[in-house]
Amino acid sequence: MASYAAPAFYAVLLWWFSTGVILMLDHLPRKTHPWSMAGGTLVLFGALWAIGASAREPSESGVYTAFTAAVLVWGWQEMSYYMGFISGPRPEACPPRLSKSEKFFAALGTSLWHEFAIVIGGLAILVLVWGQPNHFALCTYATLVLMNASARLNLFLGVRNLNAELLPPHLGYLAGYLAKKPMNLLFPFSVSLGTIAAALMARATLSEETLPHEFVGYTLLASLTALAVLEHWFLMLPLPSAALWQWSLPGKVTPITIETKDPAVTPRD
Repeated sequence: MASYAAPAFYAVLLWWFSTGVILMLDHLPRKTHPWSMAGGTLVLFGALWAIGASAREPSESGVYTAFTAAVLVWGWQEMSYYMGFISGPRPEACPPRLSKSEKFFAALGTSLWHEFAIVIGGLAILVLVWGQPNHFALCTYATLVLMNASARLNLFLGVRNLNAELLPPHLGYLAGYLAKKPMNLLFPFSVSLGTIAAALMARATLSEETLPHEFVGYTLLASLTALAVLEHWFLMLPLPSAALWQWSLPGKVTPITIETKDPAVTPRD
């Protein structure tokens, strides 16, 4: 069990700390965001270089480097969206009286360029690791993309805990695209598939054919996937999950009002 501890602890620490840093930067005054984004972009270039270099290194240190760099690339994607630099053609409040499908496409309009940036980031990592023995950067990025997409869909369909206090004030308009419900039909599939994926990656560490660097990589991925599943449960269970990152939030957060009923609102005739 001790061999699992180091990569699992590293995945938890990196997940917790990187999320907190991004939240802290997002909640700083708007005038600081260009500077934060400039620094983040320098980190992005360094992370992409590290992915390319580590892709040629089938070693434990190469896997840790690839995993960390992929998380940093994902962090840049999150920063660029939540700071408002890369959002979509319609970064505005949800219009009233929309059907469910109309509301979905309106929500997509708030983040369409962000979705394209995510795809471009994935393609860049794919090019950097193509034909190389260490693919864990690509696997890490893909895990983050898929689990984030699942969480956002669940927020759109309806969850118990929206954690709106984590949204920076300038993104308050996103509240109209979220719904508060005790359950939605996607949630059981999201947590079940995520749990199966984490279990399969954990199982891969038990194979006699698994090399030492692969053992570290699969443990990191299993831990990251398990954390993403836990984040899904935070959306439903009556737990103060936002307290995990209270250290990164300003002392007084402006509350964001969200409808307690599904604002998919008024059906059309």
